[in-house]
Amino acid sequence: MATAITADQVKQLRDKTGAGMMECKAALADANGVMEEAVTLLRKRGLAQAAKRAGRVTAQGLIGSYIHMGGKIGVLVEVNCESDFVARTEDFQNLVKEVAMHVAAADPKWVRREDVPEEAIGKEQAIYRAQMEGSGKPAHVLDKIVEGKLGSFYSQFVLLEQPSIRDASVTVGQLVAQTAAKTGENISIGRFTRYRLGEAHE
Repeated sequence: MATAITADQVKQLRDKTGAGMMECKAALADANGVMEEAVTLLRKRGLAQAAKRAGRVTAQGLIGSYIHMGGKIGVLVEVNCESDFVARTEDFQNLVKEVAMHVAAADPKWVRREDVPEEAIGKEQAIYRAQMEGSGKPAHVLDKIVEGKLGSFYSQFVLLEQPSIRDASVTVGQLVAQTAAKTGENISIGRFTRYRLGEAHE
């Protein structure tokens, strides 16, 4: 027999995830009333929908700013969405603030891995190969190791692949996808600039 879903459970799930009432009810029914399972289901569905939306044009949005350490570090970040309506929502504005604070703290160099110049990738690969010279490992194994080390390089310097400073279990890219799932629009990070006092003279 199917578990009866109460209005209180639906409200709890809505508060946790920001998903619509009918989506919450369906997820709870599918999860037999188990709250954590319903949250996981909604996240999977939301992220899947966000992936479908990823091709849609994002010409609206906000430019957010963050000043850190009493004026020693400053950040400007452009986060885009599809409509001015979503740009004015609390979820979207919180994301913009969070991304600006993240850039101040984590000092990424590029927004996405496609932005990393070939020259920088080649330089990293050459360093990794030099480190393993004389290891006697076959070429295909070395290629795998280099690929793994490049993945670490991206998660260190590429904004969307960096672990969030607030919750290291999710990347900035996943935070963006979660907000896209909540708002129902495609969201993307356009660009950012980070200034550190005195760096122009170094």
